[in-house]
Amino acid sequence: MVAKKVTAKATATKKTAAKAPARTPESHVALVRRARRINRELAELYPYAHPELDFTNPFELLVATVLSAQTTDLRVNQTTPALFAACPTPEDMAAMDPERLEELIRPTGFFRAKARSLLGLSAALRDRFGGEVPGRLEDLVTLPGVGRKTANVVLGNAFGVPGITVDTHFGRLARRFGWTTQEDPEKVEADVAALFPKSEWTMLSHRVVFHGRRVCHSRKPACGACGIAPLCPSYGEGETDPEKAKKLLKYELGGQPGQRLNPPTGYPGRPAPPLGAPAS
Repeated sequence: MVAKKVTAKATATKKTAAKAPARTPESHVALVRRARRINRELAELYPYAHPELDFTNPFELLVATVLSAQTTDLRVNQTTPALFAACPTPEDMAAMDPERLEELIRPTGFFRAKARSLLGLSAALRDRFGGEVPGRLEDLVTLPGVGRKTANVVLGNAFGVPGITVDTHFGRLARRFGWTTQEDPEKVEADVAALFPKSEWTMLSHRVVFHGRRVCHSRKPACGACGIAPLCPSYGEGETDPEKAKKLLKYELGGQPGQRLNPPTGYPGRPAPPLGAPAS
């Protein structure tokens, strides 16, 4: 008797699902138009979008990006002032005692593995590139601890070479926006690159990551406070009530400090506090 009830319920569910209207497939042209409109809307929402790692030169950005793996940009920014004071150049870092380096970067987590990467890439910069960070992707990815994502961050923000940075935020939003169905970062990058002119790639990356960190969160996206909700096929995955959604906003949108201790001119939020200082 129980089995029959379960079967009947399953059949009813199938019938209900069958009656649900199918979503009209989006043509490639329509996808491109919608994607580019999202980019324009994000540019209006975040005219101050920027890389959220503090740096003053390509080497500092390269090191900070390596340190940012599996931690927050805020924690990296709170850690790098002492690190760069102790070893401002690749030559200095390559010559540093490993235990001393580990202690300096300990707050970022996985400090032993990261220290090995930093010592290796610094030695490679010293020995193979004359102490300078190379401005080509094919060279950057040969450095220890440097993958395509890190290389694109450095190229786009230190050398002005367009690149799409696919971190967890970018990948999540690209799928929610319907720009890709891929999980592999390189495939996501290729799918998204096909939708936008190359000149937009770097700033697109910043805008999407900004939106992912502030509004379109992984577990509780603030759909009701999203400025691009009408363009998003995933609207409704998160909180749709405007007042409740507003409480989910983060960083400057939520009235909290940003991730940079030294934010660029025009940033509307508060600078992040130094390591050990209260975040009030």
